Amino acid sequence: MNSMIKWVGGKRLLRRQILAEFPERPSCYVEVFGGAAWILFAKDRHAEVEVYNDINHDLVNLFRCVKYHGEELYEELRWDLVSREMFEQAKEDMKNPGLSDIQRAARFFLLVKCSYGAKMGEFSAKRVSFSSTIDSLALFRKRLNTVVVEQLDFEKLLSLYDREGTLFYADPPYYETKGYYAEEFMASDHLRLKECLDRVQGKFLLTYNDCPYIRELYRDYQIIPIERQNNMTAATSIRGYREIIIKNF
Repeated sequence: MNSMIKWVGGKRLLRRQILAEFPERPSCYVEVFGGAAWILFAKDRHAEVEVYNDINHDLVNLFRCVKYHGEELYEELRWDLVSREMFEQAKEDMKNPGLSDIQRAARFFLLVKCSYGAKMGEFSAKRVSFSSTIDSLALFRKRLNTVVVEQLDFEKLLSLYDREGTLFYADPPYYETKGYYAEEFMASDHLRLKECLDRVQGKFLLTYNDCPYIRELYRDYQIIPIERQNNMTAATSIRGYREIIIKNF
């Protein structure tokens, strides 16, 4: 199934290539930087234990509300329209600390679905699958029923779930792409992630932009080049965007 939202760095276009590199069914599957969870949703089940994690509170709140309060979230969203007025009102509402988790999830969902590049900044007049996604919330709720939803720093997450038989899928903010992601990921974080992955007992599969620094950083692991259409920015003349899969198995 497709994800219920788009997100910066989403893996919709690469999910088949990524899944082709997965090992045989692990006992535990962990998405370290979950985002829109395109890889999680790509299969009915990856493992007996599945974990979705992201550091972004609003993403995690949306996933938790879909899982635990799907009917209430549906009622909050069912009368919303794809309109500039509702979009701007949702932006204002998100500043209100008094919103309930369900109210906040609904505003966040509307902003992501109706903005350019899912960045929640400007209203997009493009046709979006808003009502159909709302009508499918029960399906997403069912898929997330047994998924553990976490909001942890990647280092703590890796330590918590690391064991033989675990597969970590990590899709961190890409190197030197400052400004594209909501959460800042420093050069020190890229290095810290690599050092953490060096220590895992389980398997990991990592996706990154193809650049000399990352290739050198992970030179001791298998590196597989892949390419997709560039959707990081609409104002580019480059048709292809080169990425790499890195894995320790």
